[in-house]
Amino acid sequence: MPEQQIPVQSKPIADDEIDLLALVKTIWNERKFIIYSLIAGAIIGILVALFSAKEYTASTVMVPQTGGDNQSRLGSLGGLAALAGINIDMSQGNEMSPLVYPQIVSSVPFQLELMNTLLNFQDYPEPITLFDYYTKCKKTSVMSLAQKYTIGLPGLLIGAIKGKQGELVLPAAVDSTNQPIILTRDQFTVKNIIDGIVSLEMNTKEGYITLTARMPEALATAQLVQKVQTLLQKYITVFKIEKAKANLRFIQGRYDEIKSEFERAQVSLALVNDRNKNFTSGLPKIEADRIQTRYTLSFSIFQEIAKQLEQAKIQVKKDTPVFAIIKPVTVPLERSKPKRSMIVFIWIFLGGVIGTAIGFSRGFIRSLKNQWDEK
Repeated sequence: MPEQQIPVQSKPIADDEIDLLALVKTIWNERKFIIYSLIAGAIIGILVALFSAKEYTASTVMVPQTGGDNQSRLGSLGGLAALAGINIDMSQGNEMSPLVYPQIVSSVPFQLELMNTLLNFQDYPEPITLFDYYTKCKKTSVMSLAQKYTIGLPGLLIGAIKGKQGELVLPAAVDSTNQPIILTRDQFTVKNIIDGIVSLEMNTKEGYITLTARMPEALATAQLVQKVQTLLQKYITVFKIEKAKANLRFIQGRYDEIKSEFERAQVSLALVNDRNKNFTSGLPKIEADRIQTRYTLSFSIFQEIAKQLEQAKIQVKKDTPVFAIIKPVTVPLERSKPKRSMIVFIWIFLGGVIGTAIGFSRGFIRSLKNQWDEK
């Protein structure tokens, strides 16, 4: 009697398992829609890549040199301590920490001076200031307009509802030198733009500074980086040698006073010696000795203050920071943005993802509809 064959039942798919065949089938059924989504994404990517504003990036790398035996010894000690995981503050004494440099670049006085920088642009025969370029001359790109009236539309509506606030103006009778800085609306706008296009990065481990700027034109970008570098050196120099210069001014004033006193004592001694040349009495001799003593004292003080004056001048030179330019500013030859191939690829990928998601949603909705009809 033949053995009774037991039919093999297919293993049911658990609820938490994914039916890959069903997924592939869904994608195949929605292939036309997914292809249309890929084509739409490619078209949008090409349009975005073509109409995006060009951007060039220029940079420079600097190493601040403080110049001092104590500081160099501290630098060597700090490097050894860093290997052991110990942090030693290198900004002791009169030295300014390089960590303060980004705060200088973002300060209002620095950026107000930077706004008056003359730059060369292709569409203008004469150099124009950075402020005039961003307030009067810069053309708005198609993508900026599209972004402004799509993503930025809620902000425009809120701004229209609130209305524009009037600009603050100091009364004529108020001394503006002792008042806080008041920016106009255009100055505030350009300041925000500068914050976005100029960046200063510190590499505390290697000890160098990277200054970078981004603008729509190559030559103007390089000129802007060069100006920021020059201004930064100027501001840091002023901050670091302010104390030494104040000491120099004080000693210079004392030097001028003591020099005048010494010259008067010198003249008085010469007059007394000439007047008492043929006299042998005691009174003229006492007067001559008194003037000689005053002259000797004035001469000693004059010599001492002259030494201090030279030391103060040396200290100013010693405290003046020097920046070693590791990578000088060069005019960029290729744009940094937009990366058109990357933009097109991203939009094609997004089109495929969106098309696939909508395709699965459509299949899920159809299955729900069929189940509804069966019941």
